[in-house]
Amino acid sequence: MDLKDQLKNLFPEHTESPEDLSEVKKTSLWMQDAPIICKYEKRKGKPITIIEGYTGGDKDFKILAKDLKKKFSVGGSFKNDSIIIQGDYRDKIMEFLKELGFNVKRVGG
Repeated sequence: MDLKDQLKNLFPEHTESPEDLSEVKKTSLWMQDAPIICKYEKRKGKPITIIEGYTGGDKDFKILAKDLKKKFSVGGSFKNDSIIIQGDYRDKIMEFLKELGFNVKRVGG
């Protein structure tokens, strides 16, 4: 008897609702015409990816930073109107931002 059967015995009146996993989470980020700059640097011998140039609100930029960190399972922060991601993820980040509809420009290296 697995967990699902045990829960059915415990709550017989509960009906299982179908989950729609195909639904894509739409973010309401402000889109801009100017390109977002994605660059690579080394700080203290470690690679980082810096994303700059977003002219929307800080709240939207923080949401974007959170989505990037969650999608690529990396650490990072939001400081001085730029997103700092640990590691060299420029190509993956650029693809992700293009899928969201942003214009992205690669700088350096």
